[in-house]
Amino acid sequence: MLSKNQIKLITSLQQKKYRKQQQLFFAEGIKVIQELLNSNFELEHLFVTDAVFPTVPKNKISIITDAELKKISALTTANNCLALFKIPAEAPIRENGLIVALDDVRDPGNLGTILRLCDWFGITQVVCSLETVDIYNPKVVQATMGSITRVNVVYTDLADFIKGTKLPVFGTFMDGENIYKSKLPNEGVIVMGNEANGISSEIEKLTKYRISIPRFGDLQQTESLNVATATAIILSEFKREA
Repeated sequence: MLSKNQIKLITSLQQKKYRKQQQLFFAEGIKVIQELLNSNFELEHLFVTDAVFPTVPKNKISIITDAELKKISALTTANNCLALFKIPAEAPIRENGLIVALDDVRDPGNLGTILRLCDWFGITQVVCSLETVDIYNPKVVQATMGSITRVNVVYTDLADFIKGTKLPVFGTFMDGENIYKSKLPNEGVIVMGNEANGISSEIEKLTKYRISIPRFGDLQQTESLNVATATAIILSEFKREA
């Protein structure tokens, strides 16, 4: 049975300040939780409505009711399991290969999808600006579908990172060079911007190479691509060149 303190703790973890305070986050659903259990993430406790995850020690599992799970779930339709994990220490960024840098990406679904894309294309490092949505936001964790375990994500002052890197820095802009005609390297930093405003003026000044995805529609009236969709196209081109 869930205690009031447990309910209070888990629901508080929907907010970033409490995740930071407690150094905990939660995940829901068998696939995501199993991926986390198979990784280096440390399980704090597992709440389930039926006997799944037979390899988890019994002292780390609580069997709860569907009604109790609904009280702690962040989903509209609760799953059958929720797990608390400890937030690990950030690993440093290794400056090699391709690195995706996110400048103020705010939507949890976009960040989760971008991490899945990085995982798909073999990119293991993502640098986020301090304003980018928290990777341990429950909606981000859910959207990664387990890729959170295979992509190293670091939050830092993006301008300082770009100033300090020896890698070539590529920014995505509407007026950049056509990516389909660009010679792309197999190492570099690829900067993706905010959903509404694109790359900030501060980061734009530090970006050496400007690339863009051309529009092919007859009317040319589409304002911009969703940042996760744009990331998919750009990573595909970089990997195609490689």
